[in-house]
Amino acid sequence: MWVRRAAILPVPSFAQVPAHVLTRIEDELSEDGDATREELDKAFERFESSQPALSERISEALGKLKDETALALGYFLTLAVWLGFERTFQDELGEVTPVGLRGAEESLTLDEEIRIADPAEVVDSDDVVAMEQPHLLHFVHEHVDAALEAHAEDVDVDDVHAIYRVVLVEILALSYAVKPPKNATNSEFSA
Repeated sequence: MWVRRAAILPVPSFAQVPAHVLTRIEDELSEDGDATREELDKAFERFESSQPALSERISEALGKLKDETALALGYFLTLAVWLGFERTFQDELGEVTPVGLRGAEESLTLDEEIRIADPAEVVDSDDVVAMEQPHLLHFVHEHVDAALEAHAEDVDVDDVHAIYRVVLVEILALSYAVKPPKNATNSEFSA
């Protein structure tokens, strides 16, 4: 067992989103056409109705962006992450409350401060999140890297960073909103 110094709470093993779900979502979201746009609109409506605090926070963050690449990336990633949780957990995914959202944001901020204060620290906060949700962070990194590479000359890196941070908070908040399975044992809560 690895002992870590982090302000980010562990994600129970039952709350991890598997890679195959993300691959399927990526394939679906990359399709073009009216049917895909209609499905995206329906997904956004479900997201807004089932996660009002989280969708409001994401909308606020997206509304501050001026860079079109970062904005498109933000819409894609925030929707894909939520769809990953929705498809994996369905009825087991609870609503992220304003308190839960604030807790996820504060734990990420505190973790970042801990790491900045220790010059010997070699693990970044996003590495901690990657240990908790490895497939989601791999998916996010692939798309952030692709957007930065494709638009290297004209992308606002600060806007991309702002989106990346919002996505990290979304991942943590949704991870903590997954209800334990009815047959889960206490050992599964400590992942």
